[in-house]
Amino acid sequence: MDDRELEKGVASEETSDNEPTQPASRVKKRKSKRRYRVLFALGAFLIVIISALISLRIYAQIAGAPPLTVPKATVFLNADGEQIGDHYTSERRYWVSLEDISPDIVNATIAVEDQDFYAHHGFNIKRIGAAMLANLQAGGKAQGASTLTQQYARNLYLTHEKTWTRKLNEALYAYRLEVFYSKDEILEGYLNTVYYGHGMYGVEAASRFYYGKSAKELTLAESSMLAGVPKGPTYYSPVANLEKATKRQHTILSLMEAEGYISAEQEAEAVATTLTFKNNEWKTANAQAPYFLDTAWVEASEILEDLGRNIDTGGWTIETTLKQAHQQAAEKAINNQMPNSELQAALISIEQNTGYITALVGGRNYANSKFNRVTQAKRQPGSTMKPLLYAAALDNGYNPLTFLDVSKTTIQYDGKEYTPKNINGKYGEEISMAQAVAISDNVYAVNALQDIGYKAFQRTLDAVKLGVEIAHVPSSALGATNVTLQNMTNAYAIIANNGVDVTPTTIAKITDERGNVLYDVTTQKAEKKQLIDKKDAFLLTQMMHGMFDKTFNAHLYATGTALTSKLTHTYAAKSGTTDTDQWMIGYSPTVTVGVWNGFDEGALNVTEDRAASKEVWTQYMEAVHAGQDVTFKEPSGVTPVEVELKSGKLASKHCTGPTATIYVADEDVPTDTCSAIDKYTEPETYDKWWDWLNIFN
Repeated sequence: MDDRELEKGVASEETSDNEPTQPASRVKKRKSKRRYRVLFALGAFLIVIISALISLRIYAQIAGAPPLTVPKATVFLNADGEQIGDHYTSERRYWVSLEDISPDIVNATIAVEDQDFYAHHGFNIKRIGAAMLANLQAGGKAQGASTLTQQYARNLYLTHEKTWTRKLNEALYAYRLEVFYSKDEILEGYLNTVYYGHGMYGVEAASRFYYGKSAKELTLAESSMLAGVPKGPTYYSPVANLEKATKRQHTILSLMEAEGYISAEQEAEAVATTLTFKNNEWKTANAQAPYFLDTAWVEASEILEDLGRNIDTGGWTIETTLKQAHQQAAEKAINNQMPNSELQAALISIEQNTGYITALVGGRNYANSKFNRVTQAKRQPGSTMKPLLYAAALDNGYNPLTFLDVSKTTIQYDGKEYTPKNINGKYGEEISMAQAVAISDNVYAVNALQDIGYKAFQRTLDAVKLGVEIAHVPSSALGATNVTLQNMTNAYAIIANNGVDVTPTTIAKITDERGNVLYDVTTQKAEKKQLIDKKDAFLLTQMMHGMFDKTFNAHLYATGTALTSKLTHTYAAKSGTTDTDQWMIGYSPTVTVGVWNGFDEGALNVTEDRAASKEVWTQYMEAVHAGQDVTFKEPSGVTPVEVELKSGKLASKHCTGPTATIYVADEDVPTDTCSAIDKYTEPETYDKWWDWLNIFN
């Protein structure tokens, strides 16, 4: 091989070992292309993200603000402001503002459910990514990533099914919520919609159920326990599984300390706190006066309808007129005095100067029968109708000392005959209206109606708003007309209120969910009309005292003398009995009470059932007036006079029959005495024996 070939070989080897991979220009160009592709991809990705965000924003703007309407319970309070029940459609929820929720339950909820709540815009990308990875590793949906906003969206608009479609819709709703509502509004909504178990939706309902207090009064220990329940209401309810609930509470307290919401000392103190649960007391408190609450619901519905509102939207706070002591006394009296049978009972108590219904029992067992025998049942009131008849008689010239013949009589009307009968089959001669009221003489009542006429009687019934049209038959004087216990008792309340109009009500105030007062009974400007003459009302009251006074006994006994030994106060009342119904209605100067008992179908048992209403009424009246001064004030223009009952003349020591004090109008005070002897002034001695003869002239 010559030198030239050798040089070529060497050159060839050198070239082979040291040949450059790419020219510099080519390498630079390739790197540029790669960088461009990366930047393009990033740009495209950013464009997609930006486009998606813009599209999401446009979608949100087009879709608008999602509604926040949720069903809310309506709360009923008694006259002392205590909750006695609620009304709800599907979810028991009492809506409260964020300001009325304890900061501890707010912080506990954020710490355990969504620590980045105030930083994200509806959904947390990091949590979603972590949850997706966990779900892929688990081969299913093992972990959720919902923010508080997403949970709120689910509570409002979606079901709890675990599908990607539901998760996508949840995220879209969450974003719309974040666009149109503030964080505090969303947090308030979440706390008012989340489920805490036992039928309680929202923190206020849960707080009342578990602890018997409002959410704004929750302590740290109570809040941390309650915040753990929504994770699994079946597992973490402290009244269902205290051990599991306590472990979760400790976890939440640890998270709160780590997030800086509480100190280590506060955590330790809360862990050491023994909680007291009031769920049993809550159940008892919310099962009170069901017939009253039904009546209040109907009345509140009408009030709100007149205001252009719909009670079914819920969220109302309805302050009622129910007095707890009165309601308990009513229920106790019925439980104590009613026989062990199917005999039904009803009671209504009305405060006559306000019209407030303070107690109402519509039957013996609400669970067995929701039929309200105070407001819905129309029955014959029997002799309790007589005071209303005598109100008409007083307005037409009668007075308590007006005498009528009460011997057995037969009335002819419309080609028919009617013979009024007394309960014992006995009859008298002439008696006064005052005595007729006390012994409940039927003949007197029928004769009085025949005298004043049906139109006069009807005018009085219309005046006291009884709501009935009497038949033009003699038995109408004896209560042969169907009427409700509420209307009948209210008619008596008008008499008790000195003849001034009384409008019965169960509603004192209605407030909406934001605290706005829509109705307040004290601001109503209804004119209080004089429906019965004031003096006549008082005279009726005095005559109705007579049923408890055996002095009035004649051919019939005063109808309430069996109760006299049980009464420590003076009341005005009248009883009434038919074959199927027994009534007792009466009043003190402050409250008017009506009691009915009977069977929903069938007649009364003569030996067992006919005293129940009087006993219930008596026990109730004595209970609610214990320790009170019960005094009826007389108006001007009336005078109490001591008269002989059989004659109605002024009493003296020469009367041969029993005497009683009876009130009459000043112009009706009798002038004659019961004996002719009283015409003369009795001297110490008579000088001549013939002076005695002058007595008989």
